[in-house]
Amino acid sequence: MSKANQKREQYTNPWFFALELGFFAGLIWGGIRWLMYVMRFTKVIPGFLVEPFFRHDFLLTAAGQIAGYLSFIAFSVIVSLLYVLILRKLKGPFPGLLYGVLWWTAIFIGGSRYFLMQPPFRLPWNSVISEFCLFLLWGMFIGYTAAMEYTDERKREQSTKLA
Repeated sequence: MSKANQKREQYTNPWFFALELGFFAGLIWGGIRWLMYVMRFTKVIPGFLVEPFFRHDFLLTAAGQIAGYLSFIAFSVIVSLLYVLILRKLKGPFPGLLYGVLWWTAIFIGGSRYFLMQPPFRLPWNSVISEFCLFLLWGMFIGYTAAMEYTDERKREQSTKLA
């Protein structure tokens, strides 16, 4: 195998990686978010992201909750595309934590009139804190996964030693 082919195989395609990362971030953390709603840790419905497009009564049904879960997966894909394309070279968990806080702030404070039936600080405090913590961990999952993929040099050093 030529050196040009080895170099091409060592690097991850950012587009496919971001799509995969966003899908699994949405699948895992959207599922946890749905469990938080079912277990009454939060009063924010699972379909809060599609609230401007569907009636609130529909979003309370099982089909509405599935639509909300799928919308969180789609949202995670878009957000991870942005992170991977712009911030993937940042190291450690802290950029991801800040990224999660940024999205929580954008949705719950900046976009509260579009996405939430109530402003965030009229919600019960356990809902606000639960949602904040979920977005914090969701952002860290996206950021730290991207950081490990694009800044972890141990993987590349081993492949060059073997050649």
